[in-house]
Parts: sequence; structure tokens; C-alpha cells
Amino acid sequence: MTDFPFDIVGFDLDGTLLDSLGDLAVALNHALSLEGRPAIPFDAVRELVGGGARKMLARGLEVTGGPVSDERLSALHQALIDFYSDHVAVQTRLYPGGEAILQGLAARGVRIAVVTNKLEHLAVKIFAELGLSHHFFTVIGGDTLGPGRAKPKPDLIELMLERAGSADRPIRAAFVGDTTYDTGAAAAAGIPCVAVSFGFNDCPAQELGATAVIDHFDELIPTLERIGAAAEAV
Repeated sequence: MTDFPFDIVGFDLDGTLLDSLGDLAVALNHALSLEGRPAIPFDAVRELVGGGARKMLARGLEVTGGPVSDERLSALHQALIDFYSDHVAVQTRLYPGGEAILQGLAARGVRIAVVTNKLEHLAVKIFAELGLSHHFFTVIGGDTLGPGRAKPKPDLIELMLERAGSADRPIRAAFVGDTTYDTGAAAAAGIPCVAVSFGFNDCPAQELGATAVIDHFDELIPTLERIGAAAEAV
């Protein structure tokens, strides 16, 4: 173990740790087809991701003909989830440098968590199918605490801290994400957040309100070291 400035590093899933765009796009277009809507090109789906599958679907409906009733949206959302559950890891992969960063953090004694607005059982299934589950001490989903507690509220990150709790000393934690949902939740929970510019950014990466921005996972460990040193100097 080394004197790394953080005990815990939490990651968002979609657009941060994993490039899940292909599988999300296929599932979204499946649901849209049930409503007779045209398929959305994968690159355009990138702009719709963030806040969970229901919000992605609602945005997809808006850009392909307009919203539907809440009842119909719920039915289409369930169809999307059912389809996606059977195809969660067809195209989904770690972003470049992802495996190395997980190993590098572990080598420094860091415990790694995932905090996502995706349904918990889907996140758990993805990591199991990709053979990555062993990297994480906890996987927390948008539904883990029930309705209304997903990011950008701090509740899920606070649960991460609770699950990592230690009676010996305060937990030093940081978060890594790609959207304002992530930076907002981290800020509300009182921990620094590193934004990745290669994800599903809902605004330019430099405008996400993150503590720092990286363009590749190779930059994450030195960035976290720099953030930690700056905090100690205050």
C-alpha cells in the first residue's frame, strides 16, 4: 500500500468507466420501434444519455415525434429494460486504459465503487458478464435507495461512503464521472469529482463543474494525486 491521497474512488458507469453507447442505442431503438418511431443514429443517442434509461427514452421520443402519455412511457420503458437486460454486454467495453486504472488504483490500496443511475441489477449484470465484478467493493444503482434519490442528489454517493466507513479515521473519497449528474452529486456530498471528456458529457467537459478534467484514464492517478496534494496544502 502506498500513501495515496484517497481511500475510495467511485466511478459512474455509462460514459465514464464503460462505453455502453452501442448497447444503449440498440435498446432505445427497440423501444422506439414499438411506438412506430424511426431509429436514432448511435452518435445522436450519445446526446440523450444521462439520468437513467427512462429519461433517455423520454428524450428519444421527443426527438422522434414528441412525448407519449406517462402510462405509455412506462410500458415502453419496461420494454427497453427487458430488451437491454438480455443484451447488456454485447458491445459494451471498458474505455481505453480502464483495466489499467482499476489495477493501478488497487495497487495503491484504493477501494473502488460504482455509483450509477442505471438500475442496480443491470449494472451488476454488466460487470458480471464482462468479468469485472471483482474490482468493486460495492455497486450502487439509481434504484438502490428507492425513487427520487438518484444523482445529482448526493444520496447514492453518501451510501458509497457509508458502505466504506471506517471507525479508525474519516474516509478520503473522490468520484469520477462524465455529466452534471455526477459533478452535482459529488459536490453535494462534499467530495472532489474528476470529469472525463470522452464520455456522454451533457455540456462541454470544462463546464461540468468538476474539480479536474481528464482526456484519458492514463491521467487519472496523477490528477487524483494533484487534487489530494492541493487539499492538504489548504
